[in-house]
Amino acid sequence: MRRSAEAEAGSESWRSERLPQEGAVAADGFRRVMGAHAAGVVVVTAEAPQGPVGVTATSFTSVSLDPPLVSFYIGDASSTWPGLREAPCFAVNILGEHQQDVAARFATRGVDRFAPPARWDRGPDALPLLQGAIGHLLCRKHDVLAVGDHWLVVGRVAQARVSPEDGRPLLYQRGRYGRFSSLDR
Repeated sequence: MRRSAEAEAGSESWRSERLPQEGAVAADGFRRVMGAHAAGVVVVTAEAPQGPVGVTATSFTSVSLDPPLVSFYIGDASSTWPGLREAPCFAVNILGEHQQDVAARFATRGVDRFAPPARWDRGPDALPLLQGAIGHLLCRKHDVLAVGDHWLVVGRVAQARVSPEDGRPLLYQRGRYGRFSSLDR
């Protein structure tokens, strides 16, 4: 009999009267359950002292309308984190469903992510902006906080631009890229 993802993540203890203490959920089970959550895909880019840096993120979210704030998480061990940490501003490139190759490239270690076939231009403050993105948010770093084995980066949006074309977002779920399908009836 196959165990469900929630049982593998430790939910068999849900029948107890209290939540378990730290460490009750194994990392692989937690990863499987979180993989069930579909997330939009962005590439965060910045101009670092050593040149442009960028990384694919699915942890991107809006935080506040007033002031306009967004956030994303980046792993402490990410090779991109040192460059992003030093940069005073960053761009969020919201990827369209046609940009799976871009997402994969910026998620790959040990490659020059900005070399061809990557297509990008410089924006304000020399921020690298990926061509074909369905939206861009240009942000000044607002706050950075260590959270577990990741860093929470909060940016104050200084400029925002959406593509004039009606693009659909690239999504990520269960380790695969996908697309949005409307349920309008």
